[in-house]
Amino acid sequence: MSPSGEETNVISLVTNTLTRLGFLKTASTNLGAIEADGLRAFQQERGLIVSGKIDEPTIRAIDEARWKLGDRILSFVPGKSIRGDDVASLQSRLIEMGFDCGRVDAVFGPRTEGAVKEFQKSVGVKVDGVCGPATIMSLMRLLKTVSGGAPTLLRDNANRAIRGPALANKIIVLDPSSLPEDRDITFDIAQRLEGRLIALGVTVFISRSKAKDPSESERIKLANESGADLVISFHTDNYKNDLAHGLATYYYGNDLHGVHSVVGERFAALVQREITARTDLLNCRTHAKSWDLLRLTKAPTVRIDLGYLSNPGDVKRLADLAFRETVVESIMVAIQRLYLSAENDAKTGTLKISDLRKAGLRKN
Repeated sequence: MSPSGEETNVISLVTNTLTRLGFLKTASTNLGAIEADGLRAFQQERGLIVSGKIDEPTIRAIDEARWKLGDRILSFVPGKSIRGDDVASLQSRLIEMGFDCGRVDAVFGPRTEGAVKEFQKSVGVKVDGVCGPATIMSLMRLLKTVSGGAPTLLRDNANRAIRGPALANKIIVLDPSSLPEDRDITFDIAQRLEGRLIALGVTVFISRSKAKDPSESERIKLANESGADLVISFHTDNYKNDLAHGLATYYYGNDLHGVHSVVGERFAALVQREITARTDLLNCRTHAKSWDLLRLTKAPTVRIDLGYLSNPGDVKRLADLAFRETVVESIMVAIQRLYLSAENDAKTGTLKISDLRKAGLRKN
């Protein structure tokens, strides 16, 4: 059966973009050739799931990859944000010069508009928040002579220090998976963690209930509107080979644009170390990804894959309530270590829940 007109347009967009970016040698309308030659490499570079399939996240990433800074005028459009590599380049350059547009998420939002206005004020061009030819030319000229160091790193660390080590004034969103195969496991772990966090005075939101299953965009909206300090998403993994097993954590990072969540990366590493130190789960390491939940959530966000449901050993572990309790204690310790100063931090696997109560409760 030949592809429909819409499918042909999608394939054309994918092949043309991949060819221009160098992932395909020649444009092709053969779907098999696309999958075999360049799509997986593109997904790998973009921090997407490397499936070789043209799924929705891949189509969005392909569309964003079409744009280079200067190809179009960029501005904030409420309800219909402009997205693309050109926006990411703009954000990277603004941050490098010390203008605060938040994280590099490739979305032209109100914070990016504000940073553009501040830049325009500083260089004497029309202050309208619109990145047009005059603003881009000013960016190009100044970028050669101005370097802002690492303002994002400094800002993230400063914000974390301002919030202090006490957990009693924190807001944490817990996001359990909704997939049929692991929804009960992840929801149980989220509820166990919720109880311990509330006992330390933390405000906790769970992104779904047993009856209500919001979409990913709704979960992102909840996290952003709650003013969260931290978002933790719980999942499991599967693989065609049942030998695959172990724990992996993910944080926002994009090597292509040279950006990552400083706090997210630290928390992912803490979770990874604490859980593997206290259990016999294989350490499958931490990884930078640009999945929408990690990229578009304003707060530092970490996804935890708690094992493989395709592996009998991991299935047995996850079914054990004592194992789940150990996982929860490990995450609790990782949360407290995230906010402790370096001199007050503890060695991996040594901090106890009783220690959290001493460090985490705000004294009246």
